[in-house]
Amino acid sequence: MMLSKLLLRRPSVLPGFDLALGLAVFYLCLIVLIPLSAVFLKTFTLSWDGFVEAAFSPRVLASYRLTFGASLAAALLNGVCGLLVAWVLVRYTFPFKRIIDALVDLPFALPTAVAGIALTALYAPNGWIGAWLPFKVAFTPLGVFVALTFIGLPFVVRTVQPILEDLQHELEEAAATLGASRWQTFRFVILPTLMPALLTGFALAFARALGEYGSVIFIAGNMPMVSEITPLLIITKLEQYDYAGATAIAVVMLLIAFTLLLAINLLQAWARRRQGR
Repeated sequence: MMLSKLLLRRPSVLPGFDLALGLAVFYLCLIVLIPLSAVFLKTFTLSWDGFVEAAFSPRVLASYRLTFGASLAAALLNGVCGLLVAWVLVRYTFPFKRIIDALVDLPFALPTAVAGIALTALYAPNGWIGAWLPFKVAFTPLGVFVALTFIGLPFVVRTVQPILEDLQHELEEAAATLGASRWQTFRFVILPTLMPALLTGFALAFARALGEYGSVIFIAGNMPMVSEITPLLIITKLEQYDYAGATAIAVVMLLIAFTLLLAINLLQAWARRRQGR
């Protein structure tokens, strides 16, 4: 009993650890664990053959490939471009900087349906941008990628930006004094410091893209086996009153997403340990 108390308690100036821990666990159970448990329990009403048929049919597998593939590609692009945007906002002074900084948060505040309609109007074959492109964007998998990139960029920028602001310029000056080139300074001094935050932003953008629905359905075209995302397929199952089939797809998506995010978090923890050496 005494050992468990010692393991649970942490030094704190403020009292109330037991109450705070209890409220935190209760809140997590109410908001996260109970709904997820309901999804699993509903899926258990299916037989194994029924589960495989519902969760791994050719149409569902095609939606997995598009959803996870586009989400991963969008998160990778946002990781690179988000770092570039954060670098420009932190390191340079230019006209209308505050306006551009505020625009980064626009995907946070903009309703996803409005974002989807706006992107479709821009990238449709007769749109302002789509009419000038030699290839089709709207109503293709490429449109899904564009929408997921749009909604995921702020997660990377806002995660990396505070770390860049706190980064000491003396480290870069010391590296330059020792003869390091600009690329070596970035590779061995700046990037290791930013890597944990960059991985966090990547994970947030990836997780956000996996569950995105509103901004994608307008620009995707929603053609089965071509541009149909998994969240739309789940909605379709629910509209057909196939609740068990919808939860079967949701469970597979949940397990894959959890595995990927766990791997990213482990990589992030490894980067932090390496940075602390």
